[in-house]
Amino acid sequence: MSLRGVLREAGAAAFVALALALPLAGVRLSDGGGDALEFRPWWVVIAVASVFAGRAALALWRSVGEGAGVPAGLPWFDRAVARLTPHRTLLLGAFFLAVAVLPLTPFADRRMVDLATLVMIYVMLGWGLNIVVGLAGLLDLGYVAFYAVGAYSYTLLAIHFDLGFWACLPLAGAFAALFGVLLGFPVLRLRGDYLAIVTLGFGEMVRIVLINFSSLTRGSEGITRIPAPSFFGLSFTANPAPGEEAFHQFFGLPFAGIHKLIFLYYIILVLALLTHLFSERIRRLPVGRAWEALREDEIASRALGLNPVLIKLSAFGLGAMFAGFAGSFFATRQGFINPSSFTFIESAIILAIVVLGGMGSQVGVICAAIVLILLPELARDLAEFRMLLFGGAMVLIMVWRPRGILAHRAPSIRLGAAAPGRAGGSAP
Repeated sequence: MSLRGVLREAGAAAFVALALALPLAGVRLSDGGGDALEFRPWWVVIAVASVFAGRAALALWRSVGEGAGVPAGLPWFDRAVARLTPHRTLLLGAFFLAVAVLPLTPFADRRMVDLATLVMIYVMLGWGLNIVVGLAGLLDLGYVAFYAVGAYSYTLLAIHFDLGFWACLPLAGAFAALFGVLLGFPVLRLRGDYLAIVTLGFGEMVRIVLINFSSLTRGSEGITRIPAPSFFGLSFTANPAPGEEAFHQFFGLPFAGIHKLIFLYYIILVLALLTHLFSERIRRLPVGRAWEALREDEIASRALGLNPVLIKLSAFGLGAMFAGFAGSFFATRQGFINPSSFTFIESAIILAIVVLGGMGSQVGVICAAIVLILLPELARDLAEFRMLLFGGAMVLIMVWRPRGILAHRAPSIRLGAAAPGRAGGSAP
């Protein structure tokens, strides 16, 4: 079934749900007594959205059985993924639409918004590392170093030069990209385990420098009172300074701390969306195809005239840039950073998200981030079993899907169909 057919079928079902939800769930008698009716729009929105998403999922699942051109010998999960791949744009669009309306729903609270923000941070980090590991095939165990460079760059620029968030964000990404290129030079001739060891050492070097360079980074004590971004100059404080206006005052709302959390959530959502669009676009460009060629066979790439130096440096630099963006957001969200936030375990978690999701798969990174980040956080009440659940989830995924949750990836470029008259011999 085509994308238009899926949307038409889901839209028809959503229209029926709207007609039924308006009288059944959209109104009720007011609690004050009498015959006054109270309108409940969110119940109608939730009902219509649920029916639309469910019907679209059912239509896509039915289309799995109609797929063609997929080898019959594949396991059922791989076959389903391969047949759903043409609909990945719709699936990603539905995901971003769902997470966009999540903070606006009536059941969204501070913890839910915080958890969703945390998951989006790791999704963005996973997509950044996916450029280095998934596309270019360069095993990087020190990715957290670029995350730290972005966080400290943003913090120092904002505190010492009084720059705003949107001015510091590209600078933090540029500094992180510079460090990525500097790391790339010493490891140009290294592969596999040797590359992993060097990048691991680089990540630990950055952390040790942050601890010992206390005159600038304040060492283990960390840096506090990191400026937060404003909404077009409107702060999110209860009592703004004289001459300033707060967000709740400008819009005539009662002050609520969740307003700032929702604003930060939408910032990381936009950053993650831009990361995804950039990664998808650059993968289809010559540099993206060069990364994949280098990953498959470096010797053959050299024979084809590709320059491995520039290819590796571009992968390290661009991957590090997105880590810098995520680090700057992490700093402004936390309001406090110290070197203990950038240990090797963070690099291991980000790498696990990329590998378990399926190297090179954008959707796989989302699935792995939800499993590895959200589930342990939901089990925080079982603090003593939290890491046990984390490790158990990793083991189960690797036993079930040794190549990752979404090991199937769509090709970056397809050869065009044979011209008429050239198939099966020359034209008469």
